[in-house]
Amino acid sequence: MKNAPVHCIVLAAGQGTRMKSALPKVLHPLGGRPMLARVLDTAHALGAVAIHVVHGHGGEQVRQWFAQAYPQDRSVRWVVQAQQRGTAHAVLQAMPDIPDDATVVVLYGDVPLVRPQTLRPLLDAGRRTLAVLTAELDDPSGYGRILRNKAGAVMGIVEDKDANARQKRIREVNTGFIAAPAQRLRGWLGQVRNDNAKGEYYLTDVVALAVKDRLRVATVTAEDAVEVEGVNDRAQLARLERIFQLRQAEALLREGIALADPARFDLRGTLIAGRDVFIDVGCVFEGRVELGDGVHIGPYCVLRDVRLGAGTRVEAHSVLDDATAGNDCRIGPFARLRPQTVLADAVHIGNFVEVKKVRMGRGSKANHLAYLGDGDVGADVNIGAGTIFCNYDGANKHLTVIEDEVFIGSDTQLVAPVRIGKGATVGAGSTITQDVPPGGLTLCRAREQKTYPHWRRPRKR
Repeated sequence: MKNAPVHCIVLAAGQGTRMKSALPKVLHPLGGRPMLARVLDTAHALGAVAIHVVHGHGGEQVRQWFAQAYPQDRSVRWVVQAQQRGTAHAVLQAMPDIPDDATVVVLYGDVPLVRPQTLRPLLDAGRRTLAVLTAELDDPSGYGRILRNKAGAVMGIVEDKDANARQKRIREVNTGFIAAPAQRLRGWLGQVRNDNAKGEYYLTDVVALAVKDRLRVATVTAEDAVEVEGVNDRAQLARLERIFQLRQAEALLREGIALADPARFDLRGTLIAGRDVFIDVGCVFEGRVELGDGVHIGPYCVLRDVRLGAGTRVEAHSVLDDATAGNDCRIGPFARLRPQTVLADAVHIGNFVEVKKVRMGRGSKANHLAYLGDGDVGADVNIGAGTIFCNYDGANKHLTVIEDEVFIGSDTQLVAPVRIGKGATVGAGSTITQDVPPGGLTLCRAREQKTYPHWRRPRKR
């Protein structure tokens, strides 16, 4: 039925013992997101009206993760498989909640790279008959083999452990993905037996049952066998991670982004970039990152939820988190921008400078060894090495305000709340506990703080 509602069943009940982890296997990340999240995205892309997640081991953790990650999603339904008795048994647990007029697509929570465009032909074929997604492998070891007659029609699937020597030479394998009319699938599942080497109820046995009912089983071949690779241990997960990252890198290269080495690049979110952007080796991008034209990212940087204006450079080993920078800024090396940092155009944040929840005006600089936290800094301000915004009193955070054209000497502590007036100069080694008036020189190197109102700052020749 062309307009039959689509119901996806996601098998996610495996214990994942080979992962050697307390985290359920389907929650292990690929590209910065749990594998199950990527599978759910695929199910939504297929137009599923309901997604039935069959879980067992670690099911409570899986449900807690989902409730936090998708609080508004009402399409997912949870199905418990208390005993792992095979894939057919797992699918059968979800069938009571699926109407007879639906088309069912079976997905796997530990097979995260399969694309919707690969599964759509399977879904279309599965509206009329049983459809199986297959792949051609040079080494089919471990996979069930597709059995065909001389005319090429599918007759059944034999699991690797049950295959004879001739059958083991077959290179066309079953990927596990199937689609079928719900009413038909329900009937076949009820007939599956467990007389096999493992004593389990195999979903693959529905193929022979469909043939017995004189249905022609449809097959769709995955163009790229990597799509249907599953994850059973950390080595397989690492392999798929690199494949996933290389695909993303190749897509970005085609969009015009220059990557020093696509094999040393990690994108765990979304990257939007303008023209002539360069990214050096070992960089990690998380969340949503936007880079303007001509942005240069040095080696081994981490950017998370960041927006950088045109011409900005981030030098090596810098970490930027939930920060915004305007055009032509210079950040790093070894700089850290923490959440709610906003830099206007042409701001310089140098080596070993940490900035948190500070707005910095155009042309301002903090080039060496400083901590700026909870502040509002004007334009053309120079903050010397070793300067600290003392923003925390042990219970509350307080604001430091520095007006335009202020010069803060090295090794200065600004004890918030405090305001430094426009054009003021604070001498090196001062601890400022009171507001500083505009202009003049303020020093606090002994017991008292003193202002010289008629002092004039040295000028460059």
